[in-house]
Amino acid sequence: MSKYAPLWEAVGKRTEDGFALTYAEIEQILGFPIDHSFLNFKKELPAYGYEVGKISLKAQTVAFRRVVI
Repeated sequence: MSKYAPLWEAVGKRTEDGFALTYAEIEQILGFPIDHSFLNFKKELPAYGYEVGKISLKAQTVAFRRVVI
């Protein structure tokens, strides 16, 4: 199981077509700070119905959008 599984599960429970989480919200879900390895693990997210959209370093947010099947 991926170290990001708790985040993917939390995102997968959402119902919106798109939303953003702050780095702080993500870190609260995970229990550890996110780092660059996040980019390698984001490919796991479509299995939960979403994909990573824009990652804003300035605003410290990650946008998620529902995968269209």
